[in-house]
Amino acid sequence: MRRSLLSIALATVLAATVAPAASATSPVSDRSGDAPAAKIDYHEWNDVAEFRGGEAEGVRPTGTGLRLTRARTADDGTEYGSWTSPWYEPGFGATELIASWNATTPEGTWITVETTARTDSGENTAWYVLGTWAFGDTDIERTTVAGQRDEHAAVYVDTLAAADGVTFEAYRLRVTLHRTDSTSATPRVRALGAMTSAVPDRFTVPTSEPGAARGIELPVPRYAQNRHAGNYPEYGGGGQNWCSPTSTEMVVEYWGRGPSADELSWLPDDYEDPTVAHAARHTYDYSYEGTGNWPFNTAYAAHYGLRGHVTRLHSLAELEDYVAAGVPVVTSVSFLESELDGAGYSTNGHLMVVIGFTDDGDVIVNDPASNTNEGVRNVYRRDQFETVWQRTQRYTADGGVAGGPGGIAYIIRP
Repeated sequence: MRRSLLSIALATVLAATVAPAASATSPVSDRSGDAPAAKIDYHEWNDVAEFRGGEAEGVRPTGTGLRLTRARTADDGTEYGSWTSPWYEPGFGATELIASWNATTPEGTWITVETTARTDSGENTAWYVLGTWAFGDTDIERTTVAGQRDEHAAVYVDTLAAADGVTFEAYRLRVTLHRTDSTSATPRVRALGAMTSAVPDRFTVPTSEPGAARGIELPVPRYAQNRHAGNYPEYGGGGQNWCSPTSTEMVVEYWGRGPSADELSWLPDDYEDPTVAHAARHTYDYSYEGTGNWPFNTAYAAHYGLRGHVTRLHSLAELEDYVAAGVPVVTSVSFLESELDGAGYSTNGHLMVVIGFTDDGDVIVNDPASNTNEGVRNVYRRDQFETVWQRTQRYTADGGVAGGPGGIAYIIRP
């Protein structure tokens, strides 16, 4: 299933995904003329030496991640400890921050991820909660926290956005490990990171030249979200809304990972494509009331021994390097039906997997917005796809203006 193309420069590209700061601040042109380039940085802490550079209270860095050791006891009897990163400077004034984490949470355990930023005026913001997370849903409700807003920033589900006129010059992350008083188990946090970005307002982007992945198509399994339409509405309204977990599950299974038969036993024996429903249940955000929380999806993949994070990419040319190395990329797009030939629908926000490129450089995707698994594969024009993925502003059907994804991507790999 993996084929020989997985050996094509795999180590080089995977190393670049861990800390692509050099490419993030390079002068990549986003449109013609002298408009400013997008600035993107992803940084994470993921080994003993890096974790030792932070502040640990009740946790210990080990070769398998941060673990609870001398935990403290809360008023409700639960135990906890925390790790706080050093200050990190992305090298530019960021306007958005999205955290990611790779963790294991045995029964009776969970984690909370927070961030604080230093603004361009030199002020430190409050600590903002970006997620309270466990893989399972029997101990806590996996959730973000609505209503966090002040003069510096606001949290929109999984994204910390700077207030108008404010930028983030540096940030810290904090992860708190929790467990109930009925278990001695500990969460294990293997990686904690964040993507910071400053992407200019843009309705259009230039089309990048086809590159390293022309003629490559990765054998990614195909799953259609619409086969689950109306099923399990308690998870975001039903399968017709499960584009994110469906895309994530396709990539997880491409890498030969995923839930066991025992894990799927909560579903009827005759349920078709049960792993898709399983992914929806385990990415559901109880505050957002949906399965589209970006870091909850990459954290789901990491539960199965993969590494996952949310970032932005500058262009399809940059994305091609991943595909050339055998790494499919989940992308966020939004468009009117007339803006993406062959899609047959409009969407205010949708996830699909880029699995390859034609010889001419057009984009081969597994688009879960299909009624059949066979219909998931599609080919979209390069110029159109790059626009609906990279732009930050778009026109709606009634002539209004709405936001765009600005190159959001899930990077999931071993």
